[in-house]
This record gives sequence, C-alpha cells and structure tokens, in this order.
Amino acid sequence: MKKTNFDRHLEEQLRDPDFAERFKRAGEAWDIALQIAALRQEAGLSQKELAKLLKTSQQQVSRLESPDYEGHSLSMLRRVAEALHMHVRVVFEPENKRDAMHVAERSAVYGAKPAKVRR
Repeated sequence: MKKTNFDRHLEEQLRDPDFAERFKRAGEAWDIALQIAALRQEAGLSQKELAKLLKTSQQQVSRLESPDYEGHSLSMLRRVAEALHMHVRVVFEPENKRDAMHVAERSAVYGAKPAKVRR
C-alpha cells in the first residue's frame, strides 16, 4: 500500500524519542477509552445510566471515555468493570521482546480452590 503524506510525517515524528513516548502513551489512553465506551454501549447503557450505577456524574463517565484523559484509577476501573459485569486485568509488558521474563508457573486464578492431585 502506498504511504500517504501523513504516514511519512508520522514516521519522521516517531524518530524523536520524546514524541514516540507521548504517542505510545496516547495510544494506551485511547485503548482504555475505547474499551469503556464499547463495553458500555454493548451493555445498552447511556453514559448517564452508567454514571448512576457508578454513583458518579455523566461528566465523569465522559472523561473516562475520552482518549485525552489519563487519570484512570484502578479503583474506578474496577467499579466500571463491576457495573459492566467484567473484570480488570493489568498486564506489564517488556519494552523489548528480548527482555521478556518467563514465569515457570501458570497465571493464578484468585479465589479459585486449587485442584486436588490424584495419586
């Protein structure tokens, strides 16, 4: 596919480490905002209805769904998840794939009883 002027401009801007970091952070905020908005809509709720469930204002829900907003607290994300019958999962990823740590055990399911071992 042919590159547009915007594509070439963005590639040039991404060579600047400060811009690249800001661009990455904006993408993370955008992902959170889009997920909240999509899950709310999938649940058939308006911002006002979700706000009522969260005991907050419609303006706060609007902020949570804004790609420019970076003030998401874990406690608020948990409240949103609970209201939408979801759960929050935070994943830390290495900046470089080659720096990845490998964990020998599977991810734990909190609150689940361990399986009995048969002998």
